[in-house]
Amino acid sequence: MKRDPQRPEERPEPPPCPLLSSSSPSSPSGQAEGAGLTAPVWIFGYGSLVWRPGFEFTSRKVGFIRGYSRRFWQGDTFHRGSEKMPGRVVTLLEDCGACTWGVAYEVRGEQVAASLQYLNVREAVLGGYDTKFVEFHPQEKDVEEPILALVYIATPQNPSYLGPASEEDIAAQIIVSSGCAGHNIEYLLRLADFMRYFCPQAEDKHLFSIEEALISILPCLYYTEESLEETASVPQKSKG
Repeated sequence: MKRDPQRPEERPEPPPCPLLSSSSPSSPSGQAEGAGLTAPVWIFGYGSLVWRPGFEFTSRKVGFIRGYSRRFWQGDTFHRGSEKMPGRVVTLLEDCGACTWGVAYEVRGEQVAASLQYLNVREAVLGGYDTKFVEFHPQEKDVEEPILALVYIATPQNPSYLGPASEEDIAAQIIVSSGCAGHNIEYLLRLADFMRYFCPQAEDKHLFSIEEALISILPCLYYTEESLEETASVPQKSKG
C-alpha cells in the first residue's frame, strides 16, 4: 500500500567548511557543554534529528556512516512514549559492511556549546544515548574526504533499551505510543519519508518493513472504528 506523504522541507546549504580536527576529544558532551572547542563540529543525526535538529547550525549534508545498522530497538518514555506505554525509536547497531544514512550538521562558534548542551539533555539525559565520533561520508560526489562527526548511540546498557522484536510487534507498539514530541507513528513515517526522498538509492529493509507492517495494521483499526459507528447508528429491532 503506497502513501502520498508531503516532502520534508529542505534548507539551502552553504559551501563546504573545514573538517573537525581529529585531535578533538572523544566525548565532548562531558566538557562544559563544548567549552574550548573552536573548530567547527559536525553532528550526525539518523533519527528525529534528520527533520528536527532543534539547534542552530551553519550547514547540513545528507550522507552516511559505515559499520552500523539503524534499528528500532531503543525505548522512549518521554519524546515518543510514556512510562506506561514506551515508544520505539532508533539506535545504531554495530554491523560490519552496513551503512546508515542521515544528516550531518555543522555547528560553529557559539553554536557549538549551545547545540551540545541541548543534545546532552535531549539525547543523553532523556534518551539514554552515549556519544562517539564516526566518519561521515557526504552524498556530494565532490567531497573526497570523510568528515569526523559526533553521533549519539543508545547501547544495551541503558535502562530504556528494548532490544530486537519482529517488525509486526514493533509496528504494533508504535501505533499505541505517543509522548511530549508527538505520536510514535509520526516518528516512523517522517524517518521513512526522509529516506525515500533524500536517499532513494539507499536500502533500509528494517525501517521500511516496519512501515509496511504499520500500514497493514492501520486499516483494521479504522475499519473497526467505522463499524462501531455504523452499528450504533442503525436502529435496533425490538425482541419478541
